[in-house]
Amino acid sequence: MESPGELAIARAADAEVLVRRSMTKGYQLFSVLTPPIYAATVLYRRGRTGFSLNRFLRATWIGGALASGGLVEYARVSKSNGETVRRRRISAAYDTDSLRADDHSTIGAILFAILTPAIFWKRANIVNLILGGGGLGSSVGILAHYGRTASGDPPPRIVLPGTPISPSES
Repeated sequence: MESPGELAIARAADAEVLVRRSMTKGYQLFSVLTPPIYAATVLYRRGRTGFSLNRFLRATWIGGALASGGLVEYARVSKSNGETVRRRRISAAYDTDSLRADDHSTIGAILFAILTPAIFWKRANIVNLILGGGGLGSSVGILAHYGRTASGDPPPRIVLPGTPISPSES
């Protein structure tokens, strides 16, 4: 049997993983939502003359970074018991759909963080080029994941240890 100190350390580690995952998912969601909303708002209010690449890229990375969702998850985890937190972390670790979405998002973010400054070097601030390009790449990666899933290539399902298989899945 584990001591109360070991249980507290395990719960803290599980909570950290869940909060980090929530922050990643929030960044991915708002990286997808922010660019079209910002572009539509600026084009509607000011027209084409009010749109600049620098402001677009800045809005992309700031929108993703500000709405990360970590506080909400921290509040949820702090009110849950240790067993629930452990079960949620294990479930998240075996969620192949979420893991593949994270992989696509990361690959897209890295590629666009490199390609955006290479293409638009003189048109925007370097910080906005790198971080905004990463935000755009993250959204492109998420959209690629959803497109891949919709086209008939879903990620494989993993049955959690100790979870019975329903008759429809066998």
